[in-house]
Amino acid sequence: MEISLRPVDPADYPTFLIHQADEVSRQMAAFGPKEVLDETAHTARWERLLALPDSVNRTILADGEVVGNIMKFVMFDENELAYWIGREYWGRGIASKALRLFLQEYRQRPLGARAVKDNVGSIRVLEKCGFVLVGEERSFSDIRNADVDEVIMRLDH
Repeated sequence: MEISLRPVDPADYPTFLIHQADEVSRQMAAFGPKEVLDETAHTARWERLLALPDSVNRTILADGEVVGNIMKFVMFDENELAYWIGREYWGRGIASKALRLFLQEYRQRPLGARAVKDNVGSIRVLEKCGFVLVGEERSFSDIRNADVDEVIMRLDH
């Protein structure tokens, strides 16, 4: 399977909406856009993300098919990474390959990432790509409607 990245295109938004509206995926991520089920708000959110001068947004492709997205954004004055893979593509190594490609393109360090502690798949992807645990935090998840434990990870090299 060939994994590649390209700049996000508005034609990708409907696929991103399907991925992010999946309830199992949302529960696993524990965090995500509140407007996920509203197509107009979802499109507006992506337009805002793409307009930010300090963000880097890429569509993840597997054999030419849109399977997710990966981005760098600023949170708490630090560069942070986030990605979302459609659930039907989990467990195929796509996230790890996409993250490696992204890190070859986006070279500024340090780069942070967060995951809920029970999202072991996402934590493993980050670890395989060189991210290390630098802290933990308890935060409220609107999606789970509960406090969750998060790991805070960072890539320094």
